[in-house]
Amino acid sequence: MSLQMQLSAITLDCPDPMALAVFYQQATGLELHPKSDDEFAGLNCGDGNGVLVGFQRVDDYRAPSWPDQVVPQQLHICFKVGDDLGEAEARLLELGAGKPEHQPHGTKARVFTDPAGHPFCVVRGG
Repeated sequence: MSLQMQLSAITLDCPDPMALAVFYQQATGLELHPKSDDEFAGLNCGDGNGVLVGFQRVDDYRAPSWPDQVVPQQLHICFKVGDDLGEAEARLLELGAGKPEHQPHGTKARVFTDPAGHPFCVVRGG
């Protein structure tokens, strides 16, 4: 008998859950979970039966130092965007994302860091 598991949530450590939730909400258009607060905030994916993307407060949080591994990235999220990576980049930078100098994916994808330092990619995928 095999175990049947369904992914229900992914949670990122951070110093300010609401601020990080708002960043990803503005970047993705996902709905803020109604029980979000200063200790834990979440975004609902889909119709409420999808995956919750959560953000939890961690005291003394240390941001990942990608691409070096002095503080490992621990998690890497990828998002599909249309064919115009430049448009996605402009919007993400406007929202407060960082763009590391090291870009290993050529024209297929771009790496950014969210305001808490987590690396994530946007990938062509219209």
